[in-house]
Amino acid sequence: MFVDLRSDTLTQPGAAMRRAMADAEVGDDVYGEDPTVNRLEARVAELLGHEAGLFTPSGSLANQLGLRLLVEPGCELLCDQTAHVARAELGAAAVFSGTTTRTWPSVDGRLEADVPLSMMEPDAGPYLVSTAAIAVENTHNFGGGSVQRLDQAQALRDGVSGTGVTLHLDGARLFNAVVAAGESLLQWGRLFDTVSVCLSKGLGAPGGSVLVSWADAGARARVGRER
Repeated sequence: MFVDLRSDTLTQPGAAMRRAMADAEVGDDVYGEDPTVNRLEARVAELLGHEAGLFTPSGSLANQLGLRLLVEPGCELLCDQTAHVARAELGAAAVFSGTTTRTWPSVDGRLEADVPLSMMEPDAGPYLVSTAAIAVENTHNFGGGSVQRLDQAQALRDGVSGTGVTLHLDGARLFNAVVAAGESLLQWGRLFDTVSVCLSKGLGAPGGSVLVSWADAGARARVGRER
């Protein structure tokens, strides 16, 4: 037996998964007529306490669609300096959405809510860049797989309440995080405006991610995916 430990993205579908794929009921997803995809999107949204889900072929796309929903062109995203959205998505937020990204120093990627809360400027006036969103990653890839603390995420949600600043969770490995911490997907999902989760890492699917959000944002994200 050969086990490839370079990354948890290097999963291979087993025989049972291949049979399930071959037997799956399919249709045209663009027309909303793929019942298997529809059930997947609805189920993930339900688990995370959101209204709408959108299947994407990659986690980076799910993240970028989420950020595009939350950050107007010319506005600012805050995240830690080693966050995947800042370091490993080829500047996509700037390229596709006109987003400015400002980061805070981080050793292992663990969130301390007071740091971004002290940095954010929701209404910076006519000359400075206004903060539109803060992104958190759980677990944190470049932080060595560190698991975020739920109380810090709650403090972040409390801190942005009423300011207009929104929250995105890069939950590529959220399934791993909640198992490690003994928490639930719902506890995390309810704190964030948009959440991306990857299906190929902790779950071992061949590929794909799901972005969840509120209903009208889900429709906008679907348009963004087509673009």
